[in-house]
Amino acid sequence: MAFEGLTERLQNAMKKLRGKGKVSEADLRDTMREIRLALLEADVNFAVVKDFVKTVRDRAVGAKVLEGLNPAQQIVKIVDEELTKMMGETAVPLNKSPKIPTIIMMVGLQGAGKTTTAGKLANQLKTEQNARPLMIAADVYRPAAIDQLVTVGKQIDVPVFEMGTDVDPVEIVRQGLAQAETNHNDYVFIDTAGRLQIDEQLMDELANIKALANPTEILLVVDAMTGQNAVATAEGFDNKLDVTGVILTKLDGDTRGGAALSIRSVTGKPIKFVGEGEKMSDLDVFHPDRMASRILGMGDMLSLIEKTQKEYDEKQAQELTEKMRENSFDFNDFLDQMEQIQKMGPMDQIMKMIPGMANNPALANAQMDPKDMDHIKAVIYSMTEQERTDPDVLNPSRRRRIAAGSGRPVQEVNRMIKQFTQMKKMMNQVSKGNFSGMEGMMNNAGMGGALGGKMGQMAMRQMSRRMKKNKKRRSNLKRRKK
Repeated sequence: MAFEGLTERLQNAMKKLRGKGKVSEADLRDTMREIRLALLEADVNFAVVKDFVKTVRDRAVGAKVLEGLNPAQQIVKIVDEELTKMMGETAVPLNKSPKIPTIIMMVGLQGAGKTTTAGKLANQLKTEQNARPLMIAADVYRPAAIDQLVTVGKQIDVPVFEMGTDVDPVEIVRQGLAQAETNHNDYVFIDTAGRLQIDEQLMDELANIKALANPTEILLVVDAMTGQNAVATAEGFDNKLDVTGVILTKLDGDTRGGAALSIRSVTGKPIKFVGEGEKMSDLDVFHPDRMASRILGMGDMLSLIEKTQKEYDEKQAQELTEKMRENSFDFNDFLDQMEQIQKMGPMDQIMKMIPGMANNPALANAQMDPKDMDHIKAVIYSMTEQERTDPDVLNPSRRRRIAAGSGRPVQEVNRMIKQFTQMKKMMNQVSKGNFSGMEGMMNNAGMGGALGGKMGQMAMRQMSRRMKKNKKRRSNLKRRKK
């Protein structure tokens, strides 16, 4: 998980402040030293770290924060604001041409993930805006680069223009753009060649493609795991091509995340998207303020809600709400819930979006193993239809049969059934607007160990939000009728 080490270090630095009724200049100095070390360990550019620490210290002293109420909270607020500013303050949308097509040129070093990212972005536009993109295979050097783009295109049902490896890339782009005009494609993605390092031949070719295509966007795809080298790469490409934005890939595989904190400050170019996962849907708009909150362990509820809304079926949510009210929620429904939550991404990443959970000891010790979900599914699949819809019939002999059928210990089956019952009660209470005693029930409702409890909490939170939204909608409709 990106920023894991940085989050822990920053949390520890802030914790020392929170434990004090009054913060002295010496306390502030020690805290800033911890923050500086944390940022440097995260591979943030040295000059960026130096400016950041100086700004935070000057703001804290200049605003007489140390003499005010809740100085520790105010310092955390300053750090949050400056982290946000360092990464660009606000999300920067994709540029769009006033006339079609909008041409997007994907550039970057070999192995950064250009081809996959082009597919992810094309898929996002197709899914969310009903766009009709075309992808042009202009990388004629890397073995199987064209085949990879064609495979990606088939996966997301987006056409790919290619002319093989024996044609000049500039000519491929020329003819690809002509096809896009003929077919009225509204977006064109040019997948260009990369190298292991920047060289003149590569840059001259990219400059020629730019001169021909006149792209609306030149998006630099950077591997976040390369740390400060990512910043040097960004500077090199920007000096030659004047890139319009950056996409950070493999952010989920980097525990440091220094590239995200450095690129905007050093190059002045916005990070527009981040890739965190292998699936074609694993590309998110980069929100500096939300990322700052995640880094400080304060969660990212807005992104979590957006993920929920994307993956959650409205009709199914309404049906499930009714089942919760009637207390008829069964194992079939729970299976559906697991599949919905799995679509949102790895559970440990999802939980860290919830405020307070990023540095929660219980979460830190929890084994967020995807196999736990498979074990739960195996147990449910080993039940008869009657047992799934009426858990009350699950006597000891049935449980032993289910354990044998699923290959899980009978104790695990017993625990899962008990915790399912607790979660069912919890969801029923929420459906009636009764939140008393929720915390204790949440802590106990841990399907398959820690994992299921988190799933139960997630399901409850999803349903609670949906119910409130539906209630507000019904209230608005009534007012309009009056």
